[in-house]
Amino acid sequence: MRIIVAAIGRLKKGPETDLAERYAKRTTQTGRALGLKAVEIIEIRESRADEANKRMLEESIALANVIPTGAAVVLLDVLGDNLDSEGFAAQLAAWRANDRPAVVFIIGGADGLAPSLRDKADFRLSFGAATWPHQLVRAMVLEQLYRATTILTGHPYHRA
Repeated sequence: MRIIVAAIGRLKKGPETDLAERYAKRTTQTGRALGLKAVEIIEIRESRADEANKRMLEESIALANVIPTGAAVVLLDVLGDNLDSEGFAAQLAAWRANDRPAVVFIIGGADGLAPSLRDKADFRLSFGAATWPHQLVRAMVLEQLYRATTILTGHPYHRA
C-alpha cells in the first residue's frame, strides 16, 4: 500500500523539513514489514489567485489530481476525529486489510479545501482545536505514521 502526504506549499530547508524527512524515512523502513511502500510527499504550489475562493478551488483541484484511484483519502481538518495513536494505527491497518492501494493524507492551504474535495474524504483527522503551521502538521502526520508502523510491527518506539 502506498502512503502519500499531499500538501499545499513547499517546505524550505530547515528543522521542520529535516524532521519531516526523518519520519518519512523511518516510516518507510518500518513499514516494509507491513507491505507499505516508501512514503511519498507531494508538494503543490500555493495558488496565486486574488480571491480566497478561487485559491481554494485551484489548490483543491491540484490535490484531487494526485489521489490514486481507490485510495483512502484523509483530510487534516480541525473538525475531524481526534484519534489516539493506537486508533490511528488501527485505522491504517484497516485500510491495508481492505486492500486499499494507497492512503493519501491531504494538508490543505491557508484558505481551506473546496467542498468537492471534502466530499471525497474517507476520514477527517484532527490534531486538536489549535491551529498548527502547515510545516508542523506535515511533521506530525509523518511522526504518527511512523508511530503507527511501530505499533503494528511491535517495535518499542511507542510506549503508552
